[in-house]
Amino acid sequence: MVAEYRRRTPTSAKIHALSRNFLPGGNTRSVVHFPPYPFVMGRARGCHLFDVDGNRYLDFVNNYTSSVHGHSHPRIIAAIKEQLEKGWTCAASLEPQHRLAELICRRFRSVERVRFCNSGTEATMMAIRAARAFTGRDRILKMEGGYHGSHPDAEISARPRPELAGSPERPLSLPDGPGITEGVVKEVLVAPFNNQGAAERIIRENRRELAAVIVEPMLGIAGQIPPKEGYLQFLREITEAHDILLIFDEVMTARLAVGGAQEYFGVTADLTTFGKMIGGDLPAGAFGGRREIMELFSPERKEFLHHSGTFNGNALAMVAGIAALKLLTPAAIARINSIGEMLARRLEKIFTEAGIAGQVTGAGSLRHIHFTSEEVVDYRSALTSNEDAARLLFFFLLNRGVLLSPRGMFCISTPMNRGIANDLVEKTAEIADVLRALVGRS
Repeated sequence: MVAEYRRRTPTSAKIHALSRNFLPGGNTRSVVHFPPYPFVMGRARGCHLFDVDGNRYLDFVNNYTSSVHGHSHPRIIAAIKEQLEKGWTCAASLEPQHRLAELICRRFRSVERVRFCNSGTEATMMAIRAARAFTGRDRILKMEGGYHGSHPDAEISARPRPELAGSPERPLSLPDGPGITEGVVKEVLVAPFNNQGAAERIIRENRRELAAVIVEPMLGIAGQIPPKEGYLQFLREITEAHDILLIFDEVMTARLAVGGAQEYFGVTADLTTFGKMIGGDLPAGAFGGRREIMELFSPERKEFLHHSGTFNGNALAMVAGIAALKLLTPAAIARINSIGEMLARRLEKIFTEAGIAGQVTGAGSLRHIHFTSEEVVDYRSALTSNEDAARLLFFFLLNRGVLLSPRGMFCISTPMNRGIANDLVEKTAEIADVLRALVGRS
C-alpha cells in the first residue's frame, strides 16, 4: 500500500523533502502529517482535492470538518471577492462583524452575546478565562481524550498513555508533552467521558474550586464518540446545582443542527465555543453565551476583561462565515446528516457480513471507523481499535482516490450526494477480506 502511494506521489515527496529544510519535519500543522510523507494539495473544488501529482481525491476529511460546503463554493468566493474591493482589516469596527454575530446568536439559543477570535484554540482559551473571571474560581474539569485546541489548559490528557493515566474512574491529569507547567496541571481535573458516576464524584469533591466543566458534546479526536442518553443533561444539572459554568466546545459539532449539538442533543450550555465552519473555511473562532458572563468583556465597563487581536473579526472571515451559515440551511443539514447515517449503516453491514470486528461511531454528518469489538464509549475504549487496520484502510482508499483521516474520521460536505459518497462503501468492501485477516472476526 505504501509503495503504491510513493509511486503515485513523487512530486509530493520532493516538496516534502525540500520543506524539511525550513519547517520542522516539513510540517506546520501536526494533524496533517502521516508517514512516509503527506501528499501536497495543488487545488480543491467541490468535494474533491487534487494533489500536485494530478491525483484526485474524494474528500471525506474536509479540513477536519471545517469545509462543510466543500471547497471553493461560488457563493463564499463571491462574498470574499466583494469584500476584497472594500478592504479586509483595519483598526476599527466592521459592519460584517455585527451581521455574523447576529446570525450566531439567532442560531444558537444559549448564545446571547458573542466575541470573535481567530481559531477554536483561542475560543476555548477565552471561554475558560471568562468562566474563571465570572466565578472567581481557578480549576476546570475536562474529559479524558477531549481536545480543545493548543493552549496549556487544553493540552491536559487529550491523548494520554493509558498505562500512565491512572484509574479509568479517576484519571490523572497528564500534560500532553513538555512545556506545560505543574501549576496548569493542578488546575485542570480530568474525568472519563460518558461516565456520570465518576464525573459526579469529581465535581462534588471539587465544587468549591471549579469554575467550569468544558466538554465536546461529542468527543472528537478520540473518535466521534456520542454522548450516552442523559449524559449531557446530567452535566447540565450538576453544574447548575453547584454554580459551575458548563462550556460546550462546538468547534466541530456546530454543524449537527441549526443550533448545533445543543439543539441536536437537547441541552444548553452557559458558554459555547466555535471555530472551523463559522468563518466559511477562513481562520475564525468565536466564544459566546449568557449575557451577564460575556458583558465582562465590554469596554464600556469601568473594569473589563481585555480581549484583543489584530485579526479578530477580520472582514474576509466575517463575510465568508455569513455566506457559509446562510448556506447551511435546515434542509442542507438534514441531507448531509442523512448521508452520514447511510454510510455508517452500510459500512457496519460490510463489517458484519465479512465478520470484521468494526463499528462506526458518531452522529449526523460526523463519523469515525473503529476496528474493535468493544463498545466505544470513551477515550480508553477507543484505544482498543486496531491501528494497523485503520492505516491499511487509509492507504488502500487513498490510492483509489478516497480520502479519510488516518485515524478513521470522516465527515460529509454539502456538495456530496448519496451516489458520490457511496464510493467510500464500495471501495471499503474491496478490502474486507484483508481487514478480517488483520483484525479478526467480530
